[in-house]
Amino acid sequence: MSEHDGVKSVLVVGTGLIGTSVALALREHGVTVLLADQDAGAVRLARELGAGEEWAPGAAPADLAVIAVPPQFVAQWLLDLQKNEAARFYTDVASVKALPIAQAVQLGCDMSTYVAGHPMAGRERSGPAAARADVFLGRPWAYCPVASTSARAVETVLALIELCGGDAVRIDPAAHDEAVALISHAPHVAASAVAARLADAAETALGLAGPGVRDVTRVAGGDPDMWSVILSGNARPVAEILEGIAADLATAAEALRAVSVDDGAAIGRVTELLRRGNTGQSRIPGKHGGPPSAYAVVQVLVGDRPGELARLFQVAKDAGVNIEDVRLEHAPGLQLGAAELSVQPEAAAALAEALRAHGWHVP
Repeated sequence: MSEHDGVKSVLVVGTGLIGTSVALALREHGVTVLLADQDAGAVRLARELGAGEEWAPGAAPADLAVIAVPPQFVAQWLLDLQKNEAARFYTDVASVKALPIAQAVQLGCDMSTYVAGHPMAGRERSGPAAARADVFLGRPWAYCPVASTSARAVETVLALIELCGGDAVRIDPAAHDEAVALISHAPHVAASAVAARLADAAETALGLAGPGVRDVTRVAGGDPDMWSVILSGNARPVAEILEGIAADLATAAEALRAVSVDDGAAIGRVTELLRRGNTGQSRIPGKHGGPPSAYAVVQVLVGDRPGELARLFQVAKDAGVNIEDVRLEHAPGLQLGAAELSVQPEAAAALAEALRAHGWHVP
């Protein structure tokens, strides 16, 4: 049983990636989890994964209900659950906050028992099969109480966040939506716009694809229907960010067009954008939310065989070197690739020497 007072039973409504991940995280702490979803197959799969048992309407109220549905449907679910006294307190995990809060007020929901929430975690894959109990570890988890929210409701949601391993961040709903438009929603659209250029690209061009285009387009692999719903719920803030991006791109395109007809000075406008990009990228928090760190990168060739990365990490462990980050790049057509190991600068030489001593090829 959970040691967190007030969170011994939780109803999770919506057994997709996030809802099932919440359930799995809670189960690791012995919390009783009940599952509900309009898709019976999703509930069945979540149960098979050990996320909990199916909820029966009319059951004893849970300590907390976590509403894991798209933003536009949160308020109606909240109203229905409150009418059925499904839980003592309620929260949600939708990626926008102003819309469900406004709709909940309009529907006459009891706002004293509801705390809007949003864990800043996820994956490109969707559905319960992609769920993981550790997906929230160390990740920011926004929560947005309103004036009428009770202190006990806030305490219960904070206990949920702690159980899931998240980092609670209290924020105003409108400020939250503007923030996620900037750091999540607009970047997804921008990545999709770049990836869309590849849809009709020649095979020759695709064969040259390297880490740059893979990094830029990674999030474009998300479910388009799901993302359309998310973007609809935060349309204005996202539109404003995209308009700014579009203006920068138009300026860069105009400058490059001028460069192509021998106006060498025009490249300065592109350089300025690249410099602003450097500045913005450098402000992204680093490991553990602290300031970005300047790591040294040790590159090592690895075979595409079972256990190779485990052996690699073991060498680093034996050498007393902590690997801060790792990046893999496969060599097309070959059964090998390159692993780029980010370490503290003072540890790079020791790691490279240890790897070579164990037969690894370090360029």
